[in-house]
Amino acid sequence: MDSQRDATEQIVTSLDSPPQAVPGPVGPTVPTGAAGKQIPPAAVARLTIYLRALNSLLAEGTERVSSESLAELSGVSSSTLRKDLSHVGSYGTRGVGYEVQYLSRHIAAALGLTHDWKVAIVGAGNLGKALARYGGFESRGFDVVAIFDADQMVVGNEVGWLRVSDVADLEAVLERTGTNMVVLALPAAVAQSICDRVVGAGVRSILSFAPVMLQVPGGVTLRKVDMATELQILAYHAQRAQTPGQPE
Repeated sequence: MDSQRDATEQIVTSLDSPPQAVPGPVGPTVPTGAAGKQIPPAAVARLTIYLRALNSLLAEGTERVSSESLAELSGVSSSTLRKDLSHVGSYGTRGVGYEVQYLSRHIAAALGLTHDWKVAIVGAGNLGKALARYGGFESRGFDVVAIFDADQMVVGNEVGWLRVSDVADLEAVLERTGTNMVVLALPAAVAQSICDRVVGAGVRSILSFAPVMLQVPGGVTLRKVDMATELQILAYHAQRAQTPGQPE
């Protein structure tokens, strides 16, 4: 159960993080920081980690934190932390540190998490059901409002607090719920056709777990999560770590 929860936490971080580049006319977009300047994608990814650490400190009742402590909690150097936070216009006070609640709000705003994000999940298999049942989305600013499937044996079943809708009704449900972000937990064979329908319904933010490269038009942000690829990369590093004389 803990491993499943940890894996879902990584998926939530994917929702927070900047999109990967996709083929076609649309490239990666990133949040803007101080003075409306774009924040580098690597810094955006680390900002999501800082936000998680800050929210944990808030839950513990901590009011202030030093850059050294926050950097240690986040697994980065103090200099990297300070540089990243400079992108959102927050430098802290020497000898005093950062006000936890203020910095948390500041980062959340830079990441766009103060907006009203309504998420629909297409695919009610094991992954889709795990996502729908996960309680951590709401605290990150994501409201899961619908889940879909094509299997008539699954349609109508309850998953968490949601009832599985028929994917045939995709466009109508997306409009009715005001969905502005969609997660595709689908097999490769149907992913592109469903993606096209999602885009046609007016949704411009898509997170895909399908093991296929999807094509989207300009103005649509697509982020792809490929667990098999990540495991292959992990296996490469594990193999090198086990081979004497091979640096990481």
